[in-house]
Amino acid sequence: MIQRIQTIWLLFATALGFISLKTSFFSGHRINDAAKEMVFVNARYNILLTLATTATAFIALIAIFMFKDRKLQLKMTIIAIILSLGTIALYFWQKQSFVPEETSITLTAIIPAAIPVFLLLAARHIWKDEKLVKSVDRLR
Repeated sequence: MIQRIQTIWLLFATALGFISLKTSFFSGHRINDAAKEMVFVNARYNILLTLATTATAFIALIAIFMFKDRKLQLKMTIIAIILSLGTIALYFWQKQSFVPEETSITLTAIIPAAIPVFLLLAARHIWKDEKLVKSVDRLR
């Protein structure tokens, strides 16, 4: 299980998914906020963001243990990629309710943006393993 490189990529995606629950994506002032209080938006800011982020992390974690069924592992990884891209879209959708001039994306926004990259790398290596197994089966 740990010998395969896609396990490492899925583990990184899982860790970053859980880390993004604590780190902020952007900060700013909400529209119609009289107090002008600075708000830091992370994955726990909204229930949709929380569910999407934790679902992505859990799917990536479960996919690690699906190493005997590569087709299912690939499907789960693709679902996690779509869900993580949806999470990033949700962040930008939440940004619409903030004052545009007073909103800035934080440096830790790299964390949610790196999750689909690691998932894509894992999917690529799962696909390569599947092709390798098929080619070896043809030789038998």
